Amino acid sequence: MSKEFSRTQRVAQQLQKELALILQREVRDSRLGMVTISDVEVSRDLAYAKVFVTFLCVGEQTPESCLEALREHEVHIRMMLGKRIRLRLTPEVRFYYDNTLVEGMRMSNLVSEVVNQDKRKQQDSGRDEDLSGDDS
Repeated sequence: MSKEFSRTQRVAQQLQKELALILQREVRDSRLGMVTISDVEVSRDLAYAKVFVTFLCVGEQTPESCLEALREHEVHIRMMLGKRIRLRLTPEVRFYYDNTLVEGMRMSNLVSEVVNQDKRKQQDSGRDEDLSGDDS
């Protein structure tokens, strides 16, 4: 059982490397911008691969438009992947936008905002105590 898990992990790592090279060197599409593969999940039977990507979009591009452009190349990318890796069956590749970075930044900003609000409240309450202490 653990051997099966490690094989899927090794295949996922190899797919991530090869897909990164394919996207960097072979897929020419101005709509994509810069694509980063953040993770690859492979099914137990190695028939399917979920590829999680992030984009550095330029100008009018949105992550959704970049993802749509990337999905148009799925068949071509799978064909190139089949030439590069030695598997009985080349996994069917599906691309998904990985919003964990964006969500992480949003959460970090929220936490920072709350911390700053707490500091302001403490400073304000400290000033109020100083003012009330002067009256005595």
